[in-house]
Amino acid sequence: MRVIPFIWAQLRGRAARSVALLVGVLTATTGFTVLTGATATARLEVTGEVDRNARTTYEILVRPHGTRTGPEDERAMVQPNALSGIYGGLTPGDLAKVRAVPGIDVAAPIAMAGWANAPMAVDVDVTGLVDRSLDRQVLRLDRTFLADRGLSSATGRPLYVYVTKHAVSWPIGGFGPGEVPFTGGERRLGRDLCGGEETVLEDGQPVCAWITGAVMSDLLTDRQYTDLQIVRLAPDGSFETADPVTGGVRTDRVVVRLAWHVPLLVAAVDPEAEQRLVGLGGALTAGRYLGPAEHYTEDRFTGRLPVIAADRAYPDNAARVAISRVPVAAAPPGSSVQDALAALDGLKQPLVETRAFAAEEVYRDMLALQLRLGGGPSLEQFMQVGGVRYRSGADGSLSPETTEADPGAWRTEVRGLAVPWQIDDTAFREIRQVGWLDSPGRLHSTTVVGTFDPARLETYQAPEAGGADPATRSLLGGRPLRPGGNPAAYLASPPALLTTLPALTELLAHTTAPNRDAPISAIRVRVAGVERFTATSRERVRVVAERIAATTGLDVDITYGSSAAPQGVDLAAGRYGRPALRLGELWTRKGVAAAIVSAVDRKSALLFGLVLIVCALFLGNAVAAAVRDRRAELATLSALGWPARRIFGAVLGEVTLIGLVAGAGTLLLAAPLGALLDVRVSWGRSLLAVPVAVALAALAGAGPAAGAARSRFPAAWLRFRAARARFATRASGPVTLGLANLVRVPGRTLLGAGALAVGLGAATLLGAVTFAFHGAIVGTLLGDAVSLQVRTVDTIAVASTVLLGAVAVADVLYLNIRDRAAELATLRATGWTAGALGRLVAAEGFGIGVLGGLLGAGLGLGGAAWLVGAVTTGLLLTAAGAVAAGALLATAAALVPALLLPTARALSEE
Repeated sequence: MRVIPFIWAQLRGRAARSVALLVGVLTATTGFTVLTGATATARLEVTGEVDRNARTTYEILVRPHGTRTGPEDERAMVQPNALSGIYGGLTPGDLAKVRAVPGIDVAAPIAMAGWANAPMAVDVDVTGLVDRSLDRQVLRLDRTFLADRGLSSATGRPLYVYVTKHAVSWPIGGFGPGEVPFTGGERRLGRDLCGGEETVLEDGQPVCAWITGAVMSDLLTDRQYTDLQIVRLAPDGSFETADPVTGGVRTDRVVVRLAWHVPLLVAAVDPEAEQRLVGLGGALTAGRYLGPAEHYTEDRFTGRLPVIAADRAYPDNAARVAISRVPVAAAPPGSSVQDALAALDGLKQPLVETRAFAAEEVYRDMLALQLRLGGGPSLEQFMQVGGVRYRSGADGSLSPETTEADPGAWRTEVRGLAVPWQIDDTAFREIRQVGWLDSPGRLHSTTVVGTFDPARLETYQAPEAGGADPATRSLLGGRPLRPGGNPAAYLASPPALLTTLPALTELLAHTTAPNRDAPISAIRVRVAGVERFTATSRERVRVVAERIAATTGLDVDITYGSSAAPQGVDLAAGRYGRPALRLGELWTRKGVAAAIVSAVDRKSALLFGLVLIVCALFLGNAVAAAVRDRRAELATLSALGWPARRIFGAVLGEVTLIGLVAGAGTLLLAAPLGALLDVRVSWGRSLLAVPVAVALAALAGAGPAAGAARSRFPAAWLRFRAARARFATRASGPVTLGLANLVRVPGRTLLGAGALAVGLGAATLLGAVTFAFHGAIVGTLLGDAVSLQVRTVDTIAVASTVLLGAVAVADVLYLNIRDRAAELATLRATGWTAGALGRLVAAEGFGIGVLGGLLGAGLGLGGAAWLVGAVTTGLLLTAAGAVAAGALLATAAALVPALLLPTARALSEE
């Protein structure tokens, strides 16, 4: 009898087992084909997402040696706005060395200069609150300053408006020590009026004061400032107020100036390099861009630094006024300013209205005025602020160390300059004032020549830190914490006033600043030829970074492929009401993009291998069962003279033919299934399924076929031979006997457990991807964008492997029942019930399931730990679930073989 007809006859004669083998191979090859298509699709999506999100404006950050903080080194991260605390350290020579390194496209320096004290001023119109029926009245504006989303607040001294219908005389041309002329024709000696302070005359009597003498203090915070403005309500309904030149002026409005101060960071850049790096010139919203030859200008009285200013204020800072009104019988009494203010402070006045003003709104109006008039924030109080030091917590969080606040650092030789109200708030940075070498008579200021929109520039974004726990999120009202008005606070604003390096160098020459000779704080480097996130691009960046480090000896960080990642920060409470906060600050984690792309590839490789392995085990078990089931036939053929190679070819031919048919079926199923799962499966990949199916079937059938061909005693196969137990045991019931049966044919038990283990290992792996991988490796904004969560096709692949593993367990149990048919029939004849025999089979299934679950959990745990990089609690819980699932699944798989248990009649047929 020829082999091929024999093979065809065998396939037809055992159609059920042939179909089962066909389904197994078809499932494996179709799953493999669709999975490879899904992986290619996923990799394109991931690569595209990485390209869109992983690229930054520069790939390398160069800082002075020793400025990288401990947490940055330990965690391979870069602290946000770390440059704000670095004042120089790099020289123009260092910049030249960096620019000389081959492979650099742009090397853009930035030099932090210091903080300017910028006023926030808004006119509060109270005209509508004047009661025109009253003879005399006082409007009181109680001020409250707010920061940190309203958690920090401080009460300032009130501002007063005294409105009278009586005749008022104003001092003409200012108030000096000599004789002072008044608009009503009076002439008085200034030293005799209100202690020499600014004075007006009402009905010929002095009224103290127009402006409080507190403005002459050597250290005046926004909280301490106060004034008394005097307004005359004329019979025609208009108002008369003071004018520094003419004395008095008519107006139809009553306006009170509300002012406070917010520090703004000044920095210098190379305008041409900054334009090439971030497109700073394209972000202009008004005025002009900085020229490369822009210089610090000075005359006899003033030195001015040209700057372009951010058109929005970074700090979360605001002021609120509560306005009240009370009628009075006379002008504020007293012979001095302090007496008048004391009398006003004692007035009890009902609240009329409350208004709030955010620094961002006020800042824009102030900036437009400065741009129009050619002014800018003063540099008289020019501060430099250091970096933050941290303590690491056991849970990986960071605690910024506090330092003693130093309000005295704001004192200057120029008296009467107001300073921010938060200067004595909790400090996390050391603050020092830059001293001026010029004579006290010269003033120093900025000149705003243009404005830019920081929202268009990645490198000038305002820092934010969200709440990391429910309590903090509730305190912040669901909004992130932003910098306030304290330059020594934890969060530091990016530069808001930009000048040129030559202009800054010229300015620093007039100061005692320690960074006069080495003003550059950092150099941001963009590498030439880096377009997409590829291995070639990564290598280019690495080579350039190593060359910079070797040439300069500076701190070099590769930011290419990095992404923002939340870092827990425990912030100490502030002195103005803000409680301690648990923040999640976005630090820059290095190398995230490479880790993600690599993880995708590793995950796909693992799934490929698991799908193929479980299918090979399933087919190997099925072919072995078929050979064992046909042992009498094969023994007869051997006795009739068939050589070993012919038997081997017959057995292997059956399996290979089934693989060929399954491969052809994959050609028909792969494309529709891919379309259903939104996966592109090419015809080339579908054609690959045919050799894969044939090879898989041949590999699975080679072992059983070789075993059939190697048999030396074919006659023994013509009669039943019970399997001899390798381990003696004394069973006390169905469950113990079932568990004992596992070691009778250990190879078969391990085969079933192994098939189930591979499927459960795949499930454990994908469970880890869902519960642990996303947080442990991704944990970044880029990772969230890529979203490496389980795809539908991955789930289907794993479900298929688990299902095949369960079928393999059922097949093992079925073979065990066939081999021990007489033994089971004997137990039935001696009084064992069908239920007892069912429990025996279920116990075997349970044992195989536990063993497979343990193996699968270990396999999945190892693979997931390889992906994640650590064994987390989520991984352990997932592994425990795999063990439980294996036990349940195998026990359920035992139900089908249990229905095929032999009866007592089988004993008589032996």
